[in-house]
Amino acid sequence: MTKVNAIRVNIKSAISLTILTTIGIAAFFWPFLAKPGSAVLGHSTDAPLLFALLLPLILAVALAQIAEQGIDARSIAILGILIALAAALRPIGAGTAGLEPMWVILVVGGRVLGRGFGFVLGTLALLVSAVITGGIGPWLPFQMIAAGWIGFGAACLPAIRGKKEVVLLAIYGAGASLVYGCLLNLWFWPWTTGLSPGISFVAGLNVLENVKHWLLFCLATSLGFDIPRMILTAGLVLVAGVPVLRSLRHAVRAAAFDEPVDFKVDVSQPHTGPSAGLTSHGAGAKVP
Repeated sequence: MTKVNAIRVNIKSAISLTILTTIGIAAFFWPFLAKPGSAVLGHSTDAPLLFALLLPLILAVALAQIAEQGIDARSIAILGILIALAAALRPIGAGTAGLEPMWVILVVGGRVLGRGFGFVLGTLALLVSAVITGGIGPWLPFQMIAAGWIGFGAACLPAIRGKKEVVLLAIYGAGASLVYGCLLNLWFWPWTTGLSPGISFVAGLNVLENVKHWLLFCLATSLGFDIPRMILTAGLVLVAGVPVLRSLRHAVRAAAFDEPVDFKVDVSQPHTGPSAGLTSHGAGAKVP
């Protein structure tokens, strides 16, 4: 199966994504990465907010690098449709036990249209949906980068087709939905006060103990949202995965992403108007 890259990732954008991913990992996991007695642990209430300011800047640079040479009108058109669809689906389950059908769009879109497309789709879908729902706050950069990772990861799955592909995407969607919820807990858990000692972050405690506290925190607070999200995502992929995959792949074939759009003058055609004789090589269509 030939993989499609609707948004190409060149060397510059790959470096930007690597830097963003590294900073993103630090933003989520800094409590576990800091050594006991480190001065960083003395600023556990400041670090999430500092990362919330830093991540949008790095994310903007990465998206700009991707868009500089790796995106064209065909990609923008499909990207806009999927972002609008994902943003429209997210409010459907807002506040209802984590039921967010938008994750199906991110998983399937990343799977069909490639890693760069999946990352951009995930980040911008969360941004647009946050604008629509009013969910803009210091948590948004963390949501955007986590969703971008989900779209990117879907494109990295093994190249298989048929029922096995749908089952694989359902398993991935369920796992990604759970991981997303647990990751998002990390942005505020270290500085949340009033928690019982068994689930709170303890500065200077060894890594394994704090990881245990974090997992127990997820179990006690967010698992009731994460499990329904898992079930809904996996169920929708199993039910609607085949027709959605087929529709997107038909759009990919029609867009011909692997062929550059090159407008040239066909001198064999009589000149009867300002656009007569122009042909689009690569898109395979004659301009009327």
